[in-house]
Amino acid sequence: MIEAYEIEEILPHRYPFLLVDRIIELEGNQRAVGIKNVTVNEPFFVGHFPGRPIMPGVLIIEALAQVGGILYIKSIGSNSQDVTIYFMGVDKFKFRKPVLPGDQLRLEITVIQRHSRGWKMRGLAYVGEKLVAEGGITAFVSIEKKGSSE
Repeated sequence: MIEAYEIEEILPHRYPFLLVDRIIELEGNQRAVGIKNVTVNEPFFVGHFPGRPIMPGVLIIEALAQVGGILYIKSIGSNSQDVTIYFMGVDKFKFRKPVLPGDQLRLEITVIQRHSRGWKMRGLAYVGEKLVAEGGITAFVSIEKKGSSE
């Protein structure tokens, strides 16, 4: 299990844009499962939508991408300060049910294809046993030693 403080050592994201609270499963360089506790005081709920708060779909995708970033960095064993992961695209994303305050998102990422500097992943987001979102995510990875003159 990877706790919140450890996630902050891996990812550069910070509140309010850090969207993963915990990693509960990590299977080598193939699969990861994260948790996002959705609370009523999330800043996006103020405007999305007043009187009927719903978590924006793009943020569900971003949360899945962050789980993928954690999987990548943990799988290569690199210093996370040397790695920059660029979210490059989404493919055939579908949203099945709204995500509401009080829900707990289970974010599952599985690597579908690896390239020398990129990954294609399949993301599934659940609330309880109900699938709320699914689709493909593509990421590009840049690795360079910080402070290096090369």
